[in-house]
This record gives sequence, C-alpha cells and structure tokens, in this order.
Amino acid sequence: MTVAIAEAAAAKPNPATDPFDIVVFGGHGDLARRKLLPALYHLDLEGRLPDDGRVVAVSRGTMTRDAYVAMVAEACLGDAARGKGDAIWERFAARLQYATVDAKDAPSYASLAGMLSGRDRTARVFYLATAPDLFGPIAHNLAAASLVTPVTRLVLEKPLGHDLASSQAINSEVGKVFEEGQIYRIDHYLGKEAVQNLMALRFANSLFEPLWNRNYIDHVQITVAETVGVAGRWAYYDKSGALRDMVQNHMLQLLCLVAMEPPISLEADAVRDAKLNVLRSLEPIGGSDTAHLSVRGQYRAGAIEGQPVPGYQDEPDKAGASDTETFVAIKAGIGNWRWSGVPFYLRTGKRLASRMSEIVVEFHQPPHFLYPKSAGAIEPNRLIIRVQPNEGVRLQLLNKQPGPGDPKLRQTALNLSFADIFGDRLPDAYERLLLDVIRGRPALFMSLAELEAAWRWTDQILDGWAQFPLPVKPYTAGGWGPAASLALIERDGRSWFEDFT
Repeated sequence: MTVAIAEAAAAKPNPATDPFDIVVFGGHGDLARRKLLPALYHLDLEGRLPDDGRVVAVSRGTMTRDAYVAMVAEACLGDAARGKGDAIWERFAARLQYATVDAKDAPSYASLAGMLSGRDRTARVFYLATAPDLFGPIAHNLAAASLVTPVTRLVLEKPLGHDLASSQAINSEVGKVFEEGQIYRIDHYLGKEAVQNLMALRFANSLFEPLWNRNYIDHVQITVAETVGVAGRWAYYDKSGALRDMVQNHMLQLLCLVAMEPPISLEADAVRDAKLNVLRSLEPIGGSDTAHLSVRGQYRAGAIEGQPVPGYQDEPDKAGASDTETFVAIKAGIGNWRWSGVPFYLRTGKRLASRMSEIVVEFHQPPHFLYPKSAGAIEPNRLIIRVQPNEGVRLQLLNKQPGPGDPKLRQTALNLSFADIFGDRLPDAYERLLLDVIRGRPALFMSLAELEAAWRWTDQILDGWAQFPLPVKPYTAGGWGPAASLALIERDGRSWFEDFT
C-alpha cells in the first residue's frame, strides 16, 4: 500500500475539480440521513463539489434508486416533493446511486464493484457509518473485490473500541488493508467552526500567545452538556457511558486544541504531533486518585424545558438495573512546562439544564488590586469560547461604570457572535470534514497515535473505577449534575461558570 500512496501523490490531483466517489456504508441509517447527506447537499448547493462526483449509498436492505432519491430529498429538503425541478437539487439527485451489499458477505460486493468500474483513478472515499465490528470485515471485503486503489480513503466513525485493547484490534484489522495515510478517523467536533476558530484565535493573533500559560491562566473549564437522554439507545449507551462516549474523544480533542504548543505549520502531521504531545503529557488519573479527581453521576426523573422526563433507570428501552454514568466530571492536569499546576476541569452529561458546549479560560487576578471594596466584586477576566449553539467568543473584562463619585466597577464582555458577523447559517461540521476527505486533507482527523494515547489515559480512569468503585451519584434531570461535581471544583476555591447568556 505504500507504493499505492506514492503513486497517488505522483498523480498530483486537483481536488477542487477532480472526480470523486463517496461510498457510504450504512447509507440509509440515522447518521447518513441526519448529517452526511444534508452536508453533501449543502456542499453542492455552494458549488464546492466537482461536477463528476457521485454519492453511492450501501446498505443490506433492498431499495430502488428512485426510492432512495426520494428518501434523500426528505432528509435534505424536509419534503420529498419540495425542490423538484430545482437545478441544484436535480444536479445533486443525479449524483445518487444505491447498492445492496451485505457488509460481511464478500460476493455481494460485486454490485458495488460494477458501479465503481472504470473509475480507478477517481478519488474514492469509503465512509463506514456502521457498527465498529464491521470495520475490519468491510476493509477486507473491499480489498477482495479489488476496490482499494491508490486514491482510496477510509473514514471511520466512533466508537473505535471500548478500551485500548479493542481499539487496537479494530485498527489492526483495518491496517492490514489500508495504510495509515489512507485512514480518516472522524471526530465531528474538530469540524465545528468555533473549534477551528480556536486555532485562529491563538495562533493568528499576537494578543493571546504571551498570556497562554501558567503565569497568567488560573484554570480552564470545558463543558459539553446535553438536554437529551439516551434517545432510544439505552442498550448501546449502557455499554459506553459518558467517559467513553464524550471524554475520550470530543472533550480530549478540545483540551488538546486549548493546550497544545504552536505547531510548526498547519500541515496534518504538525497539528497532530502538537495534539499528541498534550495527550502524552496528561497526568495519569488512576487507582484511588479517581475518588477525588472524578465524579460519576446518573440522571433521575425531572423536567427539561418544563416537560417531565424519565430517569435513566426508567427509560422505556432499559434492560435492567445499571450503574453506568450519564455524567462525568474530571479534574485533569498537564505535566509540562506551559501548564504545570493549571487544572483543566471537564464535565459532560445528559439531561442537563441546557444544550451547550463551551470552553472557559479564566485568568489570574491582578497581583495588587487598586480599587476599594466599595467599587464592587472582583471578577477575573475570562475568555469564553462557545462551540455550540450560538457560536462565538466573549472576553469578560472589568470596566468602570460611567458617573461621578466613587468608582464602581462592572464586568462587561467584548462579544463576537458568529451569527452577527458571519451570518445566521454556519456550515455543519460534517460539511468541512467531508470536503477535507474528498480533497485528501487529513489535518482534522485523529491519527492512530492520538487515538491510542487518549485511550491509555481514559483506561486508567476506568481501571481506577473498577478497583476502587466510585458510587454513581444521582442528579435530577434539568439541573447541572450531582452536587459532588460542585465539590470537585469548589474545594479548590473555584466554581463552575454557568453564565450561559
């Protein structure tokens, strides 16, 4: 496969105009309908896809092409009848193909091979929106059908295992067919505009980099909160839990972008190496340390937006009693020169008060405060990066209130709202990521080394929970998690930032 990649590089394709085939295994599954197909449609709407590009849906079920096009119209337009006759929709619909393939049955790949015949030099993307236990069989069957070419790329969705050993097993099987440079491990958080802007904020502005270290930053908070419960996926979620589902991937990637050293360039290897150094510098949390550095919680019945919702143990598709965590909070540390002594507080959970993802960088107080107590409360400066929704950046500063007499200080914010500056619609993360795969740009995808480093750190916590059982604390749906998560940060003299205006 190394020779194949070299041949592809020698071909020097023009990714903006060269043809492509993107083949989606699980082509009429939930992810394809909600995210992948609408993202591809919007890319076409904006003229970002080459004219000679095709979208081939692969699934075990039998479906006619016309029926599939109608389903995609429903997913992309909201109504199967809407948009017919529109030139852009008709152009996108013309790209769509459907193939019936049993992922584990090698002979059934013949129909797919027929569709792709004669396009061996076309950029070929296989997107595996399937269960991870199918990744290996699909890779081997693609090779057996001679469908792997020098310009083939393979996209893997999470979860990539439930621990380091299972992750290594999956990647080992896939690696027998595909070179590392052909594998794109997707984390959709890396495609979000606010996450991408975090790099621009740090590395395209001279204001922040001199302050971005232990001398000026007191601590960092990363919150990823969901109002939904397990949404009919109790059996899947119960084997995962919040630590595996959110912390091991999304939250550690956010932490890496906050904490990494400036990469030498924006090339994939440089960015990935910078993130990998952060993951390798994470201070281990294991054994008895998990008791005071982590909190586990599970939601009970409560109310979300005024509507009653059941507890985790009362979900209609539950399969028995469970102590799986639906909430986790962690106090993490990074053992390097820049961040030594700066805590990173992570928390994530389901059935919380608000749906939001946010990074808060809180700076140290001034070493000497000139103003009297009568001027008002002393609030620290904070840089707040809102990842979703209402994407934007706020910088909280103390300012003097206008007026004569004794000075009064008030915390105000410099507010950059992406919607106000750049328009109401921001591209979905999958739009950026799919376009990058088609164009062969891997910078926003996790390397194998990153994935394994993240699992090594997470496995220590899981092992600590197993060796020194940490009780799962109940919390009422519609709140901000168990009281123990407040204690986690408040015993350090800090508090969770919850000004979500």
